Amino acid sequence: MAEVKLRNVRKQYENGFVAVHDFNLEIKDKEFIVLVGPSGCGKSTTLRMIAGLEDISGGEISIGENVVNDMEPKDRDIAMVFQNYALYPHMSVYENIAFGLRLRRLPNDEIHQKVCEAAEILGITELLGRKPKQLSGGQRQRVAIGRAIVRVPKVFLMDEPLSNLDAKLRNQMRAEIILLRQKIQTTFVYVTHDQTEAMTLGDRIVIMKDGYVMQVGTPQELFNHPANLFVAGFIGTPQMNFFDAELKKEGDRFAAYIGKARISLPENINTALAKKSKLPEKITLGVRPENLIICDNGTPNSLDAEIKVTEMMGSEIHIHAKCGGEKDIILRVQIADMTDEEQLELIKRKNFAFTLRERTVNIFDPDDGRNLAVEGAAAVPKKDDTVYGAEKAPKAKKDKKSGK
Repeated sequence: MAEVKLRNVRKQYENGFVAVHDFNLEIKDKEFIVLVGPSGCGKSTTLRMIAGLEDISGGEISIGENVVNDMEPKDRDIAMVFQNYALYPHMSVYENIAFGLRLRRLPNDEIHQKVCEAAEILGITELLGRKPKQLSGGQRQRVAIGRAIVRVPKVFLMDEPLSNLDAKLRNQMRAEIILLRQKIQTTFVYVTHDQTEAMTLGDRIVIMKDGYVMQVGTPQELFNHPANLFVAGFIGTPQMNFFDAELKKEGDRFAAYIGKARISLPENINTALAKKSKLPEKITLGVRPENLIICDNGTPNSLDAEIKVTEMMGSEIHIHAKCGGEKDIILRVQIADMTDEEQLELIKRKNFAFTLRERTVNIFDPDDGRNLAVEGAAAVPKKDDTVYGAEKAPKAKKDKKSGK
């Protein structure tokens, strides 16, 4: 088993496009790290650089005590599971799992033992004689994972392994990966675009955007204290609500105002703001849908909203509304303690008032997106802003004949 360290790692292609900027991360031995972000954010490129499938343009990658910048993938003692399974169709499940061991010329008895142990861990013993075409998507993914774990690698790399599965099977495989991690006790680096996978699997999560690291932290840290507006909007379903607000100092305390509604800021935000020499007057205030509370009309410091759409989700109702006639907001309302009549009445409502659960709010600088209460928070990158060091890819030349 081994630590993985990335120091100032960078990937720039020949056309000048920078896919990964100055990536720094220390992954502890046996830690489960998830790289997550939208398509094109650089997460898969980062994983492929760790694997040696992409050359790095700068920086240093080490696995254990070895710097692996110039080391071939086969010599890095890693195993990788791909999105498309990458199984040999003409081989049985047994032979697919055993293939890498045969290349290493291990004795047949040892190969058989390792294959059977992996199959038992993954619950595919009865499938060992079948061909890949006879398997479901979930079974094929188990075979791909089995082929990786028989090698007992220092580092286990997984590139969106569940993205080809349907929602029900994805949930099942997520639970199986958690159990697998407990059994084999190795270092995992897992790439996904699905924030639910990231939140349920990762010891720590790395959120990326446009090749930059936006925040690294535990699921709780990212959810409760997002470093910037991008992280706040990316993590959480439905996403965080954002309000234009004014920041005011009242004695030795701070408050935010959304129109005439006064929001007392929690202690952690007051402490952080008191340390700053300069503060913006205009801020963006963020609060999650479950922390907007429906109240009686005329409640002090409440806001009015007009319901646009209600979604019955089983144990809760999602209310899509307009606040102040223009701001889109979403509320999550738990209905477990409501009668059927109360639920129906809520669904039929057209207008309501609501307050914010003040201890849960976050405040952001609207100019650079930073959370004003998170020390060292990363700004949201802007591709055309040199402040963030983003290099532009060269524009495509027009074809003189076609004009394209």
